[in-house]
Amino acid sequence: MSTTTQSVDPVFRPPRLSVVVPVKNEAGNIEALVAEIGHACQTLAPFEVIYVDDGSTDATLATLRGLQAKHPWLRVVRHDRGGGQSGAVRSGVLRARAPVIATLDGDGQNDPSFIPVLYAALEQAGPTVGLAQGQRIGRKGAWKQFQSRIANGVRGKILKDATRDTGCGLKVFRREVYLALPYFDALHRFMPALVTREGFGVVHRDVVDRPRFTGHSNYGMFDRLWVGILDLAGVWWLIRRRRPAPRAEEIPHSESR
Repeated sequence: MSTTTQSVDPVFRPPRLSVVVPVKNEAGNIEALVAEIGHACQTLAPFEVIYVDDGSTDATLATLRGLQAKHPWLRVVRHDRGGGQSGAVRSGVLRARAPVIATLDGDGQNDPSFIPVLYAALEQAGPTVGLAQGQRIGRKGAWKQFQSRIANGVRGKILKDATRDTGCGLKVFRREVYLALPYFDALHRFMPALVTREGFGVVHRDVVDRPRFTGHSNYGMFDRLWVGILDLAGVWWLIRRRRPAPRAEEIPHSESR
């Protein structure tokens, strides 16, 4: 029996929130994190959780399929090969049924208890705000912290996105806003700047970083700085090329006389 109940079958009741979790070879971290997500989202029911298996070669898929029997709100999407973290997030968002999306990393470092905090921040801010961005405090790992500090410092000076930590996987955003963003690899690291580019506001909330449950990073640390420089140049160009979209209004047929 599911540890988290929803009053109406979630397959037929439209969810108010879709939680998207990209994973690659995270079999050892899945069961505990799924339980945490279910517990954290009880106050946001009806919800759905979409795990995107990004071409895993371990028991990730088997573990997820086993958990679906316990959690009817759990959906699984599988890539036939690795497409990267941004690609996995996009696959989940495209299949999401809710108007609001939450994302978090699948290694346990992002605490799901902050999902309701970010959801409330987005809703309280109103429709002119498109993203509630988590910003990590208490980062784990000196080398990872050093890389992120440099990358965020360089990015902030160039893009002026007023965000201390864009790499945090904990985000809550409006699905329609996300789908309006130009898609490219590493999109998830530049969302505050790109959401602002589309004319929407961004709110921030501090979230606590945790050690990963088991294993090691499967998306690598190299792209946090060096590969990201090329993406940074592209985002800077996109922002400079942005023109305000004209307001469009369809003119109805004239009434017959």
